[in-house]
Amino acid sequence: MASEYDIIVIGSGPGGYVTAIRAAQLGFRTAVVERAYLGGICLNWGCIPTKALLRSAEIYHYIENAKSYGLKAENVGFDAKAIVERSRGVSKQLNTGVGFLLKKNKVDIIWGEATLDAPDSLTVSATPDAPKGALGGGAYKAKHIIVATGARPRVLPGLEPDKKLVWTYFEAMVPPSIPRSLLVVGSGAIGIEFASFYRTMGAEVTVVEVLPQILPVEDAEIAEIARKRFEKQGIRVLTNTKVARLDRGADSVTATLETPKGGETLTVERVISAVGVVGNIENLGLEKIGVKTERGIVVTDGLGRTNVPGVYAIGDVAGPPMLAHKAEHEGVLTVEAIKGLPVHAMDKAKIPGCTYCNPQIASVGLTEAKAKEAGYDIRVGRFPFIGNGKAIALGEPDGLVKTIFEKSSGRLLGAHLIGAEVTELIQGFVIAMNLETTEEDLMHAVFPHPTLSETMHESVLDAYGRAIHI
Repeated sequence: MASEYDIIVIGSGPGGYVTAIRAAQLGFRTAVVERAYLGGICLNWGCIPTKALLRSAEIYHYIENAKSYGLKAENVGFDAKAIVERSRGVSKQLNTGVGFLLKKNKVDIIWGEATLDAPDSLTVSATPDAPKGALGGGAYKAKHIIVATGARPRVLPGLEPDKKLVWTYFEAMVPPSIPRSLLVVGSGAIGIEFASFYRTMGAEVTVVEVLPQILPVEDAEIAEIARKRFEKQGIRVLTNTKVARLDRGADSVTATLETPKGGETLTVERVISAVGVVGNIENLGLEKIGVKTERGIVVTDGLGRTNVPGVYAIGDVAGPPMLAHKAEHEGVLTVEAIKGLPVHAMDKAKIPGCTYCNPQIASVGLTEAKAKEAGYDIRVGRFPFIGNGKAIALGEPDGLVKTIFEKSSGRLLGAHLIGAEVTELIQGFVIAMNLETTEEDLMHAVFPHPTLSETMHESVLDAYGRAIHI
C-alpha cells in the first residue's frame, strides 16, 4: 500500500525545501523526495559555496592591497586546499540546517529518485547512500505533486566537460590547486564570478562571450563599466567570439577561437564551461502522464500549475529566470494557491539579479534599451560612487547607480548598480517597485549618512535634475 500525503515535492533545493516548509505551515501533510543532498545545487554546488570562495578571494585582495589602507602585510599567500575546505564546510553547515528545518516542520524526507506513475502517484527508486533508517524506495501517493528538480550545466558539442581539463561549476568549486591559466566560456553570472575568483587568486584568465556584450542580461552601460574594470584587473575579455574547437593535451587545452579579427589559438591549463543551465525534466515520467514541456522546461500558468491537474512545477524546471529566490517565491505562491489563499502570479520583471564578482553587479526591472523598446518615454538618473563619502572611505570609489523612470508617471521601471555591496543595496529598489513607489516618494525618503545607500537616493534625484553631490 502506498504511503499517502497531501503534497509531495520532488527535489529539496531552495525552491523545493521552502515549498515543503510553507506547505507544512499551511497544514498539509508533506514530504520531499531527494536523491542526493538537501539544499540542492544552490546550497551545495552553487550560490552558497561560490560566495564562500569569493569571500576568501576578497579578503586576499584586501590583504594584498593593505598599503592602500595604511596597513602592512608581508609574505601574503593562500592555501587553495584550505579555501576549498572552508567553502565545503559552509555548504555542509547549511545542508544540515535544511534537514533541521524540514524535521522541525514535520516534513518527511524520502531518499531516492522519483518517477511519476499518475498525477497523484509516484515511485521512488532508493539510492544507496540514503541515511540509515530513512524513508526510501517504494510507492507514494499525493493529492498534489510539485516538481522542483532544478537544473544542471548546459553542455555544448565540443565543450563536453571531462572533470580534469574542462570543468563545469562542480569542478571549478573544488580545484586541487589554482591553475596558472584559465579560459572561461560564457560571461553570465556563473562565468564572471569564477573569472573574478580565479583572477584574484593569480590565474591568467580569458573570458569568451559569443554575444557582443558580456553579462548579456544586464544594462549595456553597466556591462561596459564591468568590462573595463575586469580588463583593468588583467582579465582578457573577448566578445563576438566563438570557441570553434578544444584540443586536449596531457595537462592543458588549446582552444581555437573565432574572433572578429579572425582565428586565434589559446593554450590554457583549464577551461570552465559556463554556457548556462538546463532544467532537469528527464526521467520523471512527465511525458507518460501528459505534462506539457516546451524548450526544455515545464509549461506552467504562473502559479505552478501544469496542464495536468494535481501536477505542478517550480524553479528552474519552470523556466527563467533560473534563480534560487525566484524558485522559493514561486513555490510559496504555488502551495498558497493550492490552499485557496488569494495570490497572484509572480511579476518576473521585479525579480532582482545579482552577480558577486569584483565589482558586484545587481539589477531589477527594465534596462534602458528594453524600456525604450517597450515604448516608454523615460528619465534616466546616474550617480557614481566617487561622489559618495562612504564609498571613498571604504576605498571603493568605482561604481555607478542607474535608475530608469517613466517620465509621465514617475514609475520606477528599472535600477542597475555596479560597485561595492550593491547586491545588498538592490533590495531597496525591489521594494520600491513592488510598492509602486514614485520618484517623489523616493526623493523624499531620508537615506542615512554616511552609507552607500545614498548613491541610490542621488541617482533618483539625478533623473530629475536634482542631484546634490555631483
